[in-house]
Amino acid sequence: MIRRPPRSTLFPYTTLFRSTTRLQEKFPDTVLEVSEENDEVTLQLKGSSILEILSFLKADGFNFLADLTAVDNLTLGGNERFTVVYHLLSHERVERIVVKAYVSEEKPLLPSVESLWKTADWQEREVYDLFGIEFESHPNLIRIMNPDEFNGYPLRKDFPRQGRGERKDFPIVERMTRGDRE
Repeated sequence: MIRRPPRSTLFPYTTLFRSTTRLQEKFPDTVLEVSEENDEVTLQLKGSSILEILSFLKADGFNFLADLTAVDNLTLGGNERFTVVYHLLSHERVERIVVKAYVSEEKPLLPSVESLWKTADWQEREVYDLFGIEFESHPNLIRIMNPDEFNGYPLRKDFPRQGRGERKDFPIVERMTRGDRE
């Protein structure tokens, strides 16, 4: 039986390593850190160049946006208040990469990546609705989960856990159990 060394010892020889090295060379002022842990490579960068960097990664074979979400770093510390996290997959090479783009609290705005991956449409809308991070040039950036008149962003850490009383006027839906249906 041939034993394969742990991937972490192979990382310097992978195409992913070459991709991240070229990325650091092309965007030296934007890429803050490249790290690998648990067989997953993470790129941390300034959010202003996210569209160019993700375009580079897509051209390099990362053809699938598996997930797009956000993190509020209010109590965690970090480079900025918010982090938008992109999980990318290369089907051809069976490689994954996580890209973390930092966004300031004063102007929570990033370029939309909907032009690269259509799946970003709803994912960016969800991040906008729950965190208040706007995506420039998004074709339809409207609330997707909360009512249009809702004031606030419920996944921000400074949003009250019990809300601000918004739910007091929500209609109560009685749930039926199987026994109630007969």
